[in-house]
This record gives sequence, C-alpha cells and structure tokens, in this order.
Amino acid sequence: MKIVALAGGVGGAKLAHGLAQLLAPEDLTIIVNTGDDFEHLGMYISPDLDTVCYTLAGLANPETGWGRVNETWNTIANIEKLGGPNWFRLGDQDIATHLERTRRMKAGQSLSEVTKDFCSAWGIKHTILPMSDSPVRTMVDTDEGELAFQEYFVYRRCEPRVKGFRFDGVNSAEPAPGAREAIDSAGAIIICPSNPWVSVDPILRVIQKINNPVIAVSPIIGGKTVKGPAAKMYTELGIEPSALAVAEHYGNLLSGFVLDTVDGQLSDRIAACTLTTNTLMNNSSDRARLATDVLNFAGSL
Repeated sequence: MKIVALAGGVGGAKLAHGLAQLLAPEDLTIIVNTGDDFEHLGMYISPDLDTVCYTLAGLANPETGWGRVNETWNTIANIEKLGGPNWFRLGDQDIATHLERTRRMKAGQSLSEVTKDFCSAWGIKHTILPMSDSPVRTMVDTDEGELAFQEYFVYRRCEPRVKGFRFDGVNSAEPAPGAREAIDSAGAIIICPSNPWVSVDPILRVIQKINNPVIAVSPIIGGKTVKGPAAKMYTELGIEPSALAVAEHYGNLLSGFVLDTVDGQLSDRIAACTLTTNTLMNNSSDRARLATDVLNFAGSL
C-alpha cells in the first residue's frame, strides 16, 4: 500500500523515519510543512524540511531532534561577536545547507528541486516534498500582536499568549509538483504526531482535497507534548489539551486515530476508529514499532 505522510517538527520526523524503515521508496511520500520557513542572515531556512531530511539521512542531532549531529558553532559565535543576531542558533554544517539552498533558489531552482537534490546527496531514497514551492508563512496572533512564527517560537520562546493563526499566502499556494499525484494514488494518508495548529494545518490548507483514508497520530500524551508548544496553544485557545482535542481538531477528516496507552480511556469519546498503543519514540526501534502499528491499523481500515 502506498502511503503519504504529512509531517513537521521532531515528532513528525521521527514517525516519518519509522515509516521509511518499513516501506519501499516507491511506496512512501513525505509532505513537509513549510509554513515555518523564513529568511535569516540572508539565507532561506526551512526548519521542518531540514529536520525531516536530516532525520531520514541519519544526520540529525539525537539529543535535540533538530540540527546536525556533531555540529560546531564557529560561525554563529563570530556573528555574535561582531554584533549580529544570534537568537536563531545555526550550526556550521546547517549553515552550509541554507547557503546552498539559497544560492540555488536565487539561480532559479524551486524549493522542491533543491530538496530532491539534497536528498540524493544525503542518500535519502524516499520522496520528501515541501508542501508547496510557493511561500506560505505562519503568523501567530498573540496578546502582544501578530508575530512571524520563528519570532514567536524561537526569539520569544513561545512566551506570548496565543489567540489564533494565519497562513499568509496559503490561498494562492499550489501543492508542490508530485504532491497531488502522490495523494491521489495513496492507500492512506498518515498525519504524523506533529503540531496540529502550525505543522499540519498549513499542509491541509494547501492540499485542500483528500478522499483517502486519513489516520492521525496524537502528538499529545497525557495532556502534554513530548516537544513543542502544542499543549500550551490548546490551553491558551481555551481548549483542554488532550488526545481527544487533537482528534476533534481534525474532525470528519479522520478515518482512524492513534493515541497512547495512557489516554486509552478517551478512545470511546473519539468518533473515528481508534488504535491505542505506545506512541513514544525514544529510539529508531521505537519509530519502526509505532510505524508498524500505524500501518497495520491503516490496513485494517
């Protein structure tokens, strides 16, 4: 069965890696959120795209889940010494990625073309696509005004209280080449355990039409997230953070929903078919185990 995974952030990258361990390259396409993309120090930066690519290539920092393993920080240290901005920490290897992406895009290549070349260079055989080659920018409405996502997430460390979200450019953005075809031919769409508000919603807004069975994996376990501000966002928007809240967020889109065993008591309150299993992914084996559970669940639907 062909699968399309929708992913963003560390949790999404981990499950995408688990799926890639099990599925042949021709059977898995990973569509990644680019609403977090921004320009910084003259470079075009794609945080979610890079996290997914680094993870599948075995290059990701295992301690943080983002950035590169065995990273050095000479460039950003010298930028800081010269009085430049240092709030977005970029390692030396990571900067090489951004510099080469920026050079190619200024020369006329699209983001999806650059991503395909990078995946080839890193030995990634599965297809990884940005959600769109057109710019879509996540804007966070807060009690201190509207902030660009990275300003809210990194510079302000998610401190301002969230009131809502806006995806600038989404109405005119088309799915990246190959994304629509992958979705139409897929036996199931798997929404990875990514932030529903800022990692998954931008992808869904770009894709728009999905007729396939959709299975989502909850990023919230026991009312908390393993990483990221999703639970905080739910609370500030007046919604109790829970696996149930995630399922209700996706609503009628879902055919199936995967929640952690600690939240098993919520399964009867979820409209979609449910699978209760261990969703924590502490290592590569955990990723493959969860991916196996999710694929078997998808097959049963």
